[in-house]
Amino acid sequence: MGGRVTTVAAVLQTYKLLITPSGSLFPLEGSQDYLHLPSSLMVSVINTVDTSHEDMIHDAQMDYYGTRLATCSSDRSVKIFDVRNGGQILIADLRGHEGPVWQVAWAHPMYGNILASCSYDRKVIIWKEENGTWEKTHEHTGHDSSVNSVCWAPHDYGLILACGSSDGAISLLTYTGEGQWDVKKINNAHTIGCNAVSWAPAVVPGSLIDQPSGQKPNYIKKFASGGCDNLIKLWKEEEDGQWKEEQKLEAHSDWVRDVAWAPSIGLPTSTIASCSQDGRVFIWTCDDASSNTWSPKLLHKFNDVVWHVSWSITANILAVSGGDNKVTLWKESVDGQWVCISDVNKGQGSVSASVTEGQQNEQ
Repeated sequence: MGGRVTTVAAVLQTYKLLITPSGSLFPLEGSQDYLHLPSSLMVSVINTVDTSHEDMIHDAQMDYYGTRLATCSSDRSVKIFDVRNGGQILIADLRGHEGPVWQVAWAHPMYGNILASCSYDRKVIIWKEENGTWEKTHEHTGHDSSVNSVCWAPHDYGLILACGSSDGAISLLTYTGEGQWDVKKINNAHTIGCNAVSWAPAVVPGSLIDQPSGQKPNYIKKFASGGCDNLIKLWKEEEDGQWKEEQKLEAHSDWVRDVAWAPSIGLPTSTIASCSQDGRVFIWTCDDASSNTWSPKLLHKFNDVVWHVSWSITANILAVSGGDNKVTLWKESVDGQWVCISDVNKGQGSVSASVTEGQQNEQ
């Protein structure tokens, strides 16, 4: 069975893919085409990518420039395609994992063409393109169970990769030069296992309005994780370089499947989206960085597990995908309510925009 890639929102564990407004792609069952989201929020078909994967596709990500697409599958392979001008050219078929590959992540292009992948085989592999050829540049084997999530830190911090594993630990790989990677490990980050990691933006909350001109911002490395203990945890790097749990966010009643820290331009409010096996999606906000108090707001209660959440680049649209193979796009209204503005129906790739409140509540 081959896998075709599609682009707009998010859903896991199927053969077809959709792209979020932020450029992330996820599978959508039965959909055959490449979709795209213009500013009008109407969806149009622009391309189809047949990946020729032989099993389920679990993740797909566009690179920084939107010209390359990386996909990974239960067939143990990672593939990279050139998708410029609506075409598709297979650039690389990367073999190195010995189990299903769950996730891929592109590093910032200032460090070259670098891709990370993680797998059920307990390994994280970092691939790099050198003179047009993709090679394995590093292999991390420090976990005792499946590695479920990989996420690169903001490029301001250097080349740092967070990895979340079913062994309950989170490892942080930092490139130190000359092919060497420093490893720090947060053991027992989540009992039973860690399912997702997501970095906070490097932009300091409130810096857009508070930062004195010419003053260098005070960067503090932070990321969020979600786990099988039903918790979202926020982690902060201390001055001695060690990682400390800063906060526990409790609202979900089952495994947290994904967390996504929203991009920021320096406004005072920080935002995180989370989704869970319990069918619920929460939007967490922190309006005061000094008090570090986070408040959850229920975006919606779905009828099935929710696998993935992904923000648009401007953080004003959230793509949500679930076990019902339905993709929904949500936007916050002027009165602070989250409204479903578009959904893609199972198996058809069809889209209805501007979903009414009534339809929204029936989902």
